[in-house]
Amino acid sequence: MENLTNEALEAPGYFKNFPALNCIDLSSPDIHNSVSLLKQACLDSGFFYVINHGISQEFMDEVFNQSKSFFDLPVSEKMKVLRNKKHRGYTPLFNELLDPVNQIHDILPGWRETMEKYHREALEVAKAISRIIALALNLEVDFFDRQEMLGKPIANLRLLHYEGRVSDPMKGIYGAGAHSDFGLITLLATDDVFGLQICKDKDAKPQKWEFVAPLKGAFIVNLGDMLERWSNCIFRSTLHRVVGNGQERYSIAYFVEPNHDCLVECLPPCQSQENPPKFPPIKCETYMLQRYKETHAVLESYEK
Repeated sequence: MENLTNEALEAPGYFKNFPALNCIDLSSPDIHNSVSLLKQACLDSGFFYVINHGISQEFMDEVFNQSKSFFDLPVSEKMKVLRNKKHRGYTPLFNELLDPVNQIHDILPGWRETMEKYHREALEVAKAISRIIALALNLEVDFFDRQEMLGKPIANLRLLHYEGRVSDPMKGIYGAGAHSDFGLITLLATDDVFGLQICKDKDAKPQKWEFVAPLKGAFIVNLGDMLERWSNCIFRSTLHRVVGNGQERYSIAYFVEPNHDCLVECLPPCQSQENPPKFPPIKCETYMLQRYKETHAVLESYEK
């Protein structure tokens, strides 16, 4: 792992070390350029920016304000929506709130309306991105629009608050440890505080970590493990983590996966006699339950 000390985190210029990610403009009429940029990003790191996505900055500010209002509540109020067996609710250990649409509208005025609207609008952005992904994989543009895929998707919203601690990777202390997302795609909105890092080559020794710069008005989008599997590892899901330098930080992650009845099997354009399917077909629900079980077994061990 990178030798990242507290002094290095706090040093001027440290947070300037970041790669130039491709930027996809959803309002651009040049679809061929968008497909080319996205394909390059998916082959390289599985991370890219999306701009002009149709969600106004004023509304994004409102979502962040509502998030901050929740995390500013007394602990006793937040504990009323403690994470349940379905893994929804507030997790004090990681200071996050998962799937918050219908949980705290009695506490914060306007909460439900704001979060439901965000769900709707973020899903439309995800669908627009999925159409460019389809073209980049040499599929029909509406491949992911089918009912068993994003026609009836599973989408989770996670509000995150990093309290301003300083990370110390040498001691295993992070805002969020290294992981890859295991769904289809993730849309991440952030404030202007640096913290997100990616590792393009997870097998490298030592691993090289680079910061992803916040970009005002943009989503940072990354591919999940399911899409990597679907594409026969042609497109990449990438390790990422969050480190802090003492500044408080907020982010909003929107995780998108197909309907649970969807069969995830190697896409025809992604296989050949020289490159046969690397994974057997699997039902989306089965795959996601396996991954949730693995992840939350680790989470529960931390909470004991």
